Amino acid sequence: MKTTGVEKSRSSVLSIHHIAQVGVLSAIAFLLMMVEFPLWFAPGFYRIDLSELPVLLGTFAMGPIPGVMIELIKVILYMLLHGSSTAGVGDVANFLIGCCLAVPAGMIYRHRKTKRNAVIGMAVGTLLMTAAGALINAYVLLPLYAAAFRMPMSALIAAGTKINPAITDLSGFIFLAVVPFNLLKGFLVSTVTFLLYKHVSPILHGRYR
Repeated sequence: MKTTGVEKSRSSVLSIHHIAQVGVLSAIAFLLMMVEFPLWFAPGFYRIDLSELPVLLGTFAMGPIPGVMIELIKVILYMLLHGSSTAGVGDVANFLIGCCLAVPAGMIYRHRKTKRNAVIGMAVGTLLMTAAGALINAYVLLPLYAAAFRMPMSALIAAGTKINPAITDLSGFIFLAVVPFNLLKGFLVSTVTFLLYKHVSPILHGRYR
């Protein structure tokens, strides 16, 4: 079946619209990434932000691939304009963990676009993000962070012990600091996304009237 000129024009407009949306949402995500807060149960180098909010909104509106693009551009902008306090290690981890939240949420919602599927998708994404965060921190992020700053792993564990005396080893650090951190972040981002999406959906889909 041949594509008509009208269909080609409409497809081109949609593509331009998606590119513009990715750019705008990436910029908003970058700005939100700059606003971060320490948590009472984790060392100071773990700070929570809501930068995954525009990523989830874009994923629900356009699909998982644009969501990954928003996440990637957000991290690149942050590294270029703000710099990295973790020698780039934390920024790569932020991208991977963010994708673990957005991609499954977007895939489940795309299968059937209902509120129920949106909630299920974000719950699955939060659990996957939490599991991936635990593994990435234990086997990649913390060892690389220690190597980059030439400090022993025991120094990182000690930072956790100072916050919570129950943290005495790497396993305790992961389960008492990293896991709660990602669960809380996933819950907060998912809740705000659920409350906002209905209101911003017309704009994201180009329906301004």
